[in-house]
Formats: sequence, structure tokens, C-alpha cells
Amino acid sequence: MTGSSILDTRASWGRLALALLVSLIGNAGMWAIILILPDVQAEFEVGRASASLPYTVTMIGFALGNFLIGRAVDRYGLAWSLAGSAVLMGVGYGTAFLAPSLALLALAQFFIGFGSAASFGPLIADVSQWFLKRRGLAVAIAASGNYLSGALWPMLLAGTLAADGWRASYVILAVSCLVVMLPATWLLRRRLPESAMAMSEAAAAARARTTGLSPRALTALLAVAGIGCCVAMAMPQVHIVAYCVDLGYGPAVGAEMLSLMLLFGVASRLVSGVMADKLGGVATLLIGSTLQMLALFLYLPTSGLTSLYLVSMIFGLSQGGIVPSYAVIVREYLPAREAGARVGFVIMSTIVGMAVGGWLSGVIYDVTGSYQWAFLNGIAFNALNVAVMIYILTRSRPRAPAMPAPA
Repeated sequence: MTGSSILDTRASWGRLALALLVSLIGNAGMWAIILILPDVQAEFEVGRASASLPYTVTMIGFALGNFLIGRAVDRYGLAWSLAGSAVLMGVGYGTAFLAPSLALLALAQFFIGFGSAASFGPLIADVSQWFLKRRGLAVAIAASGNYLSGALWPMLLAGTLAADGWRASYVILAVSCLVVMLPATWLLRRRLPESAMAMSEAAAAARARTTGLSPRALTALLAVAGIGCCVAMAMPQVHIVAYCVDLGYGPAVGAEMLSLMLLFGVASRLVSGVMADKLGGVATLLIGSTLQMLALFLYLPTSGLTSLYLVSMIFGLSQGGIVPSYAVIVREYLPAREAGARVGFVIMSTIVGMAVGGWLSGVIYDVTGSYQWAFLNGIAFNALNVAVMIYILTRSRPRAPAMPAPA
């Protein structure tokens, strides 16, 4: 069987659908801690920066997991990595449920974040291997599981949070990992045939030669860009619930706004996937990053309830396709056999940006008593991302052969 007969087939789309289901459960951990941030602050009687610490630790675990589990997927396959992650998350949620202190909650969140990573970067990398013509769209759909998880779980857990508190919600998440996610991983045990891998390798090598950059240099540039865009992205995503509480609208409104932001982020990811198949990953990422920076500017003068809903919708539409575009770029330019590790490393950098951005925004709030400077900080980091993408895009254009010097 040839490589082309394996890619973009009905089996590929079936694998993508199953991956999306796993992603909906596996990614819940990074959003649950955002949802309970005001409750954690009240229960443990700490400041906003301290209450943001479990989120930061979650994202550190998520970042490391994307890289280390990505390497494990390259060597051992996706199914075993996902199964181990499901068990780890179940244990993490159980530990968080029993946590008597903020420090133990943060430790539990590290393991939850590490396990959740298998359902993001490594899963996206695996899906990208099974597509060629529709790779951008497939990656976008797989990555949408992260945002769909963030949009659906706040609504699913709203009643439990109101009636029984955040600890009962974590019990539900633990059971979901062990009862639903764990058995589903067995269906993803098939690995990509060698012929398809070789075809992807050849396509990536041909495109990489146009940049004049080594794989290591290009990976490093993508990592810097990932930090820049996600420090900016973290400000609204991590603090929107707390921001709404400060404005007097309450945590329920903030949770609705987060869900709205993420649902429109899903739409953005799907549109960006189609764009990536036509324009390439670099151009798609540059467009999304520029629009995200403009959306952050819109938050500065906004405090009314209706206008906040509108700006959050615009922000979701602008930034949803950014992170999946990194996976597309890696698959377009870098070796296919290293997809798990390289996608994982670049995604790790974006998560580091989210972790730093979430914590830094809390620090800025504690110092200034306002989120205005936190938004400005995000805009400055976003500009760094735009600059890196422009540099890569200009180097990626085909170069005319040098003319011989006159005799």
C-alpha cells in the first residue's frame, strides 16, 4: 500500500473523530483550574497572584508533558501515552479533591497538567501524520478539542459548582478520565505505515530548503514566537472570570464569557485550518496573531457588559487558530519522524507563555490594582510574535538563482 493511499482517507477522518472525543476529556484539566480560581482565592484566603499559582503550575506540567509525551509518542505510539496520561489525570483530580492547602492543590494540578498534555500537542502531531492535502483542517479540528473542552465543561459543571463546590466537580472529571478516556485510547493503537512517513519526510525537506534555516534554528524561532503570542493570549483567557468579578458582574458571567470566547475560538481554528491548507501555516499564524493584538487593544476602553461580551467574541475569533498553526508549520518544514517531539517542544513554548502570562497578569494586577497594564503587557509580547512570523515568512519565499558574475 502506497503512502498516498493511507493519507486523507476515511480511516484518517475516523481516527480524527476519535482523537477529538479523547481531547474533550483530556483537556479539561487546564480549564477547570481557571473556572475555580475565585473559589480557590476565597477558600484559601490568598491574593490574586497566589490564587493564580495553581494555574501556572498546571501550565508548567502541561508544557513539559507536551514535549516529553511527544517524544514518547514518536517512540512508543499514541495509545500507550494516552492511557498512562488518563490514569495520571485521574489520580491528580483525586489528590486535588483531598487537598487541604494551596500548595498541595498546586502539586496535584502539575500532574493534571502533565497528563492533559497528551491530548494536545502529541495528539495533534499524530493526527497531522495521517493527512497531507487537508492537514491544516485536520490539525485545526484536533486542536479544537482543547477549546471545546474549555467551552463545554464550565456549562456541564455549573450546577455542581453552585451546589457542591469545586471539589465535587473534580470527582466528576476524575471518573470521566478513567471510565471514558482510558478505554478509548485502545482504538488509537494503529501506527502510520512507513511509506506514508517517507512521503511526508520528502515534502517537508523540500519546503525547508526554501528558508535557508536549519531545523534547530527554525524550531527555536517558533518557540520564541510561541512564548510571545501566548503571554498575550493568557491575559483574557486566564483572568476573564476574575475581571468580571472585579467589575461587579459575578463569576457566572465571567464563565459565560470564557465559554463564548472559546466557542468562537473553535470557529477561528476551523477557518484557520482551511486557510493553512491554502496559504500555509506561517501566513495563517501571522494573520491570527495580528488580529489578536488588535483585539487586546479593544479590551482597554471596555467595561460595559454588552461590550465585554462583544470584545470577548472578537478575541476568540482572532486567536483561536494561532496555536494549531504552529503544528502545521512544524509538519510543513521539519522532519516527520520527529513530529511528536518537535510539535511538543513548540507547543511547550506556547504553554510556557500561557503560564508566565497568567501569573504575570496577576502580579501586575496586585501591583497596580487594575488589569489595564496587564493588557498592555500582552500587546507588547504579541508584537514580538508578529515580528518573528514576518521574518520567517520573508525567508520562506522562493529565491531566484544567483546570476553569474560578469567576466
